[in-house]
Amino acid sequence: MKISQKGLYALQAMMMLGRRYHQGAIHIHDIAYEEGLPEKFLELILLELKNARMVESVRGPKGGYQLRRPPSEIYLSEIIRLIDGAIAPFGDAEQLRGLISRDVEHGGLYQVFLEVRDAAARILENTTLADVLTYKGPKAGKRQRKKKAELPRVLPMVVHGSVRKEAK
Repeated sequence: MKISQKGLYALQAMMMLGRRYHQGAIHIHDIAYEEGLPEKFLELILLELKNARMVESVRGPKGGYQLRRPPSEIYLSEIIRLIDGAIAPFGDAEQLRGLISRDVEHGGLYQVFLEVRDAAARILENTTLADVLTYKGPKAGKRQRKKKAELPRVLPMVVHGSVRKEAK
């Protein structure tokens, strides 16, 4: 699945608004600066999100944008579908089902594509802004860190089918 730059910016802006959900409206300049997003492009994205009733704008000196719903009630799939259209890395589900039934020779391949599409959609449909805001990074145990430290400095080379180590 490929998410457009516009879709990525929308997700980043929504995450920033989610982090500051209880702080009221955030000025568009602050969102752009904090997330490193182009302000003019962000204006268009936030207008789209406002028209879809995901965010609301507040006028005045303390104005800006804020989420209309709590981060726990906004799913990533909503944002991506609004900005980028259908969640479909290999075409929409109906198109793939049609290919499976029409192209028997390649039906197995299209079935795999359909399952990948369904799995991606299922994950995005069940992941909220709150879920991604609570992400703490990859969980590396002590064993994983130790293995990384023990990696050789020079990788072995394959020469005519044999493996030999390069001299330092």
